[in-house]
Amino acid sequence: MYDSAIGKSLLHPFKICFCAGLLAVLSLRPVAGQKKSASIGPSISIEQRFAALRKSPLELYAFLLAMPKGGDLHNHVVGAVYAENLIGAAAQQHLCIDQATLSFQKSSAPDGTCKVDAALAEANNDLFNSLVNSLSMRAFVPGPESAHDHFFTAFNKFNADKAPQPASFVVEVVRRAAEQNESYLELMALNGNLASALGDKVGFSGDFADTTSKLRAAGIAETVTDQKAKVDGIEQSRLKLLNCSENPQSDACKVTVRYVYQVLRESPNASVFAQTLCGFMLAAEDPRVVAINFVQPEDGINSMKNYHLDMQMIDYIHQLYPNVHITLHAGELTLGLVPPEGLRFHIREAVELGHAQRIGHGVDVMYETNALGLLATMKKRNVDVEVNLSSNDEILGVKGDNHPFPVYRKFGIPVTLSTDDEGVGRTHLTEEFQRAVLTYGLNYAGVKQLVRNSLQYSFLSGESYWTDATYRHPAKACAAGMAAETCQAFLAANDKARLQADLEKRFQVFEAAQRN
Repeated sequence: MYDSAIGKSLLHPFKICFCAGLLAVLSLRPVAGQKKSASIGPSISIEQRFAALRKSPLELYAFLLAMPKGGDLHNHVVGAVYAENLIGAAAQQHLCIDQATLSFQKSSAPDGTCKVDAALAEANNDLFNSLVNSLSMRAFVPGPESAHDHFFTAFNKFNADKAPQPASFVVEVVRRAAEQNESYLELMALNGNLASALGDKVGFSGDFADTTSKLRAAGIAETVTDQKAKVDGIEQSRLKLLNCSENPQSDACKVTVRYVYQVLRESPNASVFAQTLCGFMLAAEDPRVVAINFVQPEDGINSMKNYHLDMQMIDYIHQLYPNVHITLHAGELTLGLVPPEGLRFHIREAVELGHAQRIGHGVDVMYETNALGLLATMKKRNVDVEVNLSSNDEILGVKGDNHPFPVYRKFGIPVTLSTDDEGVGRTHLTEEFQRAVLTYGLNYAGVKQLVRNSLQYSFLSGESYWTDATYRHPAKACAAGMAAETCQAFLAANDKARLQADLEKRFQVFEAAQRN
């Protein structure tokens, strides 16, 4: 399942049309506890059908798998790759297995040879399964190692220096999205490593303007050019591996992909500033890179110590590049993980000082100083929260009534469902929707709003197809319908509106299948 071609290696995607057709058949079958005559009547609305499906998690899953899901806005590519495919990639790269830590490295012997070649794992079930468990949350039981530590340590167990080009990983994520009727991805596939060395060379005096001048003089523009070349390589390889030149209308090729630049917040200050400046410059020049983000554990030593300074850096560089979008990991914390004081200001500063248009996780919002005031500010500014239910449960132990998902919705804060690290967490977007429905009793209208939110609050270029947050009134150009010439011209000029219109067509097809 993981040879170098990737396209041959992963499971063939289930065709959306097949899923829709299967569900049309399934929808004729009575749900447990429901009379057969009621389940097949044409008068049954999709809301009634959905309410019945909530009583049958497996049938609900099948429904949600085929349902259009718009976009996944919070997806770390390396963390999205399933461990089975990381093992395959390690074998292709001739990495070695450190059996003590169940991780990969360039060599485990002084002479540069491997004591245990990664390829051996593909023929040894015990070793293979141990590696899968080490590289993911599968079968994990907390003990001396916490779930939080096991999760984040997994990223260090695959040797990034010897990993294949990220395009092969991107292809896996894109294919999985297409299988689930997703149409858009914002992928965190770029990081600031290229800028870090330059930052270390220049240093950081605390004077933002002075440091910026020194970085420009030291050649940060060339680093940005190198990053653009990296995006070129990812995109060219993605399209080639998916065979998009010959089959552009395949489900995977129709998924629109954009990239989010990651700043590694646990780095020294000089490195963080250089990374941040590089990210803003890249996003300002390359439309494929739609935003910057700060990543790595928010409870890390540097993350906690330098959080306010980090937001000040963003504030300064935002003034230089005001049109660059910003989404920030903030509030991925909970009681006990850090002192109570550490829960009081991260989301607020991300919004008010860091200019975040979206917040990743936002779990500790109700522990913030003046939480209600913060919620009011987020509502006023339409700050979307990228909610990662499975990740928050696995890493922080926060779920159910202790998760702020229903609080955000109660106070009118836009929310979207996303996967975070679906490979490490052993989940995918369909499962995130299933968890939300079963935990919080969402109706179909509520689910559909979450899907529409994923494109409305995306960083796609152009205007929205919708004039209001209720998704009832299309743009003036499309008031006479999507087929109108004015609407077609509008959609051609605005990527966001185009994908939103496509989503509505997908919903029409899907919902018609449920009625038949």
